[in-house]
Amino acid sequence: MERVLIGNRITAAVIPVSFAILGVLIANVPVSVLGGIAPAPLLGLMPLYFWCLVRPDLMPPFWALVIGVLEDLLSGGPPGVWAVAFVATYALLDQQRDMFAGLSGFGAMMGFATAAAFSCATAYLVVTVYYWRIPPLAPVMGELAMSVIFYLPVVMFLGFVHRRFVGPMRSDF
Repeated sequence: MERVLIGNRITAAVIPVSFAILGVLIANVPVSVLGGIAPAPLLGLMPLYFWCLVRPDLMPPFWALVIGVLEDLLSGGPPGVWAVAFVATYALLDQQRDMFAGLSGFGAMMGFATAAAFSCATAYLVVTVYYWRIPPLAPVMGELAMSVIFYLPVVMFLGFVHRRFVGPMRSDF
């Protein structure tokens, strides 16, 4: 019985991080569904945001750093941009968890939009300092818009996974 509880606990801990890593991999596949018209959404940020609010014990800051580094490696941008952005966003969510977690409906969408805007703004600021000039704003705004648009279907899926798999595997010992 205790082995089953430990196995369930490990599985529950692996699911959130796996979805974030899978999101980064999918977002950085070199195939464009929209024909290059719009940038890929930040699919790695969505599970980070969701589980940072719902189950922060399963998404600690270390994983925010790992997901950001993976995004940096696969996106081909300057190193450290998304790592800094994701860790800074995690810090914001950690400080304001009660406010963000209490949002529902349209407010929840706006909560994610705020977190994604903060993440994109942080990345933009890091790139500005890295290159020591102001880059064009359109790519980062497109990425933010695509992230907010894709958040609703992704969060519905993450909520289902949480209710069906992660929540029932919770053990209190």
